[in-house]
Amino acid sequence: MYQHGIKRLIDIVLSLLGLIVLAIPMLIFALIVKLDSPGPVLFWQKRVGIHKETFMMPKFRTMYTNTPANTPTHLLSDPQKWITRSGAWFRRSSIDELPQILCILTGKMSIIGPRPALWNQDDLIAERDKYGANDVRPGLTGWAQINGRDELEIPVKAHLDGEYVQHISFFNDCKCFFGTIKKVLQHDGVVEGGTGTLPEEKEPVGK
Repeated sequence: MYQHGIKRLIDIVLSLLGLIVLAIPMLIFALIVKLDSPGPVLFWQKRVGIHKETFMMPKFRTMYTNTPANTPTHLLSDPQKWITRSGAWFRRSSIDELPQILCILTGKMSIIGPRPALWNQDDLIAERDKYGANDVRPGLTGWAQINGRDELEIPVKAHLDGEYVQHISFFNDCKCFFGTIKKVLQHDGVVEGGTGTLPEEKEPVGK
């Protein structure tokens, strides 16, 4: 019942509240992006949603407009040179993710779930298929994000996403939500250009 009804209701209520509460801060962040470098405020990227249907996901733009398109950060030869001054701070604090609240409201995403893969991340998509992790709404944050984030290797990340799918509950969503706040405040697990080196050592899901 939670997964097929209550979870979506919580997403709608919290995303509406989030848009109201964060409206002025998000306008300020948009102004910072605009003043920092030429180009649009938002960066739209094709991502993989539920049942592998693609959708366009927005972020506050954190890179220069001439950055190679549709390339994961860890595949860029020198990621730091493509990131704007404000972008470095936005990425550390996850401020760049805030526009995705719109995707939560429209049902493309959930607050908690596997992070949406890039449309061309075939390795991650294939690994998630093994665990049914492509058959739930992707999330603003999730179980993998509080257990390593950028440091995780793809097989480990997909396995954690699968664990989340098997144990979806209000309790575990709360655990991911508040765990994310802690990680963001500590800037934990953010590795620009990292390919994933953290072994799978974590607290079991659901406990």
